[in-house]
Amino acid sequence: MRRAAGTPILATGAPADGGAGDPDERPPAAPAADPAETGATGSAAPGSEPSGSEPPDSEPPGSGPAGAGDAPGGDRPVGGEPPAGGPGAAAGPSGDGAPKRGISSAGATIAVLLLLLGFTMAVQLKNNSTDSGLTAARQEDLVRILSDLENSEERLRQEIAALEESQRQLSSGAAGREAALEEATRRGDDLGILAGTLPARGPGLSIQFSAGGRPVKASAILDAVQELRGAGAEAMQITGGDGASVRIVASTYFVEADGRIDVDGRRLPGPHTITVIGDPQTMLTALNIPGGVVASVTGDGGNVTVQEHEVVDVAALSEQTDLQYARPGT
Repeated sequence: MRRAAGTPILATGAPADGGAGDPDERPPAAPAADPAETGATGSAAPGSEPSGSEPPDSEPPGSGPAGAGDAPGGDRPVGGEPPAGGPGAAAGPSGDGAPKRGISSAGATIAVLLLLLGFTMAVQLKNNSTDSGLTAARQEDLVRILSDLENSEERLRQEIAALEESQRQLSSGAAGREAALEEATRRGDDLGILAGTLPARGPGLSIQFSAGGRPVKASAILDAVQELRGAGAEAMQITGGDGASVRIVASTYFVEADGRIDVDGRRLPGPHTITVIGDPQTMLTALNIPGGVVASVTGDGGNVTVQEHEVVDVAALSEQTDLQYARPGT
């Protein structure tokens, strides 16, 4: 049976309306038409598709499960070509078949440098936090600490010079015995002054504490004694308003009682006067530092009067105490 030239021949017996069918029961594709039957004018050009008809091996969309070579949309790729990247290409995160890329050497180097930088900063912060004690101190406290250190350094220098001179004299041969005797006498006098068993005389200050609206606290007197000791005071005594005096030594204590102050068990009424021997300028600086004892007493309404003297006498003596437990060490 012949058809008019240019009319395509249906490839299969599948319904033309694209109805779904079982992919296993599809009829085989019809053999290509004989060129003798179609004629020269009715044959299609190679690679072209006649209009108004389906290609020979086409099947309706969705007419079966997608095969291994099917395109994502369900259509077979032309010519049966495999997907891009070859059959062994691994699909990437986006499903496009791109291979995964590992971490480059430059990225690894940057990560190591960042870790080292973080560790260095942590160590530096830890080291800086160890000096938080002085950084948090007040300015007046820092001034007092610096002044005490300078005074201690000067006293130590003088003591070193004196000991070196004593060593030189003791090793001078015939005069060594006499020098040793003089040195022992001097050391005995120094210890007697420090212990309060000998009177003392020298340059110093007299400091009077007068009460205002409130009586002077025993803690203020103790603070004054501590500041004077830190400034190099060598001998001190305190005198009450009744003229009684008590020598201040290492074991002296101060207690408040009925508006008065007990010093080593002896009650002294106000005003209280401390007589001290030492470098006057250094002790004045220690007393007048911001936030010191003078500022504390005046802040409570009291008054502090300081006088400098070329010579003062510390005549009060401390009772000698027999030691029960302490013995010289070896």
